[in-house]
Amino acid sequence: MNVALIVAMDSERGIGRNNDLMWHLPEDMKFFTNSTRGHIVVMGRKNYDSIPEKYRPLPGRENVILTRNKSFSAENCKVFHDLQSILDHYSAETERTLFIIGGGEIYRLALEAGIVDEMYITYINKNYGADTFFPEFDLNQWQVQTIKQQPIDEHHEASFSVLHYTS
Repeated sequence: MNVALIVAMDSERGIGRNNDLMWHLPEDMKFFTNSTRGHIVVMGRKNYDSIPEKYRPLPGRENVILTRNKSFSAENCKVFHDLQSILDHYSAETERTLFIIGGGEIYRLALEAGIVDEMYITYINKNYGADTFFPEFDLNQWQVQTIKQQPIDEHHEASFSVLHYTS
């Protein structure tokens, strides 16, 4: 089983504000969609709730929601109550990647558990005044390469780079 983490963060490590996405960067959204399509996406309940209803569950992917709320359910999604249960359920998965897609608490749990094999991190060159942040991690444990750079243009209010980290 391959576990990847995918995130976009601003210049202050911000990933969200008021349980919402703070930027509109079409090339980054396209990168996220293309990277996760056909795979399994793992998200927290608040992250799931923040997805506009017309896009829930995220199409073309198996949606997994991690929540402490034992009575929570979501149509066409699998719901788990702890990270280990997800890992156990998908332990024999060899075809698809398990993508951790947020939010902040789920990223922290995955990194602390040491289960992440690779990370795709979009670094946005702008501060958006976030209230939720991506956790710190030890850069020395990763090899990194830049896989995409996007300048400011008529469709992108900020420039960004996508880096791929492998353990």
